[in-house]
Amino acid sequence: MDWSAAVLAGGRARRLGGVAKPLVSVGGETVLTRQAAALATLGAVPRLVTPHADPYRTSGFAIVSDLVDAGALGALYTALATADTRYVMVLAGDLPFVTAPFLRSLLDARHAWDAVVPAPGGRWQPLCAVYDAHVAPALRARIDAGAWRVVDAVATLRVGVVDDAAIAAFDRDGRLLLNLNTPDDEAAARRYSGESG
Repeated sequence: MDWSAAVLAGGRARRLGGVAKPLVSVGGETVLTRQAAALATLGAVPRLVTPHADPYRTSGFAIVSDLVDAGALGALYTALATADTRYVMVLAGDLPFVTAPFLRSLLDARHAWDAVVPAPGGRWQPLCAVYDAHVAPALRARIDAGAWRVVDAVATLRVGVVDDAAIAAFDRDGRLLLNLNTPDDEAAARRYSGESG
């Protein structure tokens, strides 16, 4: 394969009480387990990119420490700079409902762009995307310049934007790109997964 996968597991989830978001249980499985299952369908085992390795020591996944302390952009840079493949599927560790067919659709466009990024409602989701690893030096330059905003950095690349119409084919119930930022998000995820209470 010319691609690999990385789950970015660096956030401290202050609004969720400091829990490691990839280890939050949704529908009886952790977010990480759900993401790994989707990636396994495509033939990939993700690496975990994180500055906080301890929660994941027994996960069975390879752990990569952030190369630079620069928030989400540093994690994205690390995922690309440490890859041994041309392309990298990058997933934020708080997306419990991404599916293999949707991820495959992003991968299918990888050869034409530096990045393939979904944009539900016109809002880019650069941490659920596929990147050409050769853009790592450009991201590092942004970091070194103190310009850490991920969307701004990605906007300097050749981006294949996946619009609402394309996303809709994989997202009949509107949960595909739900991320767990707040207790309300977590409650919604549990409802979507059929949990009661």
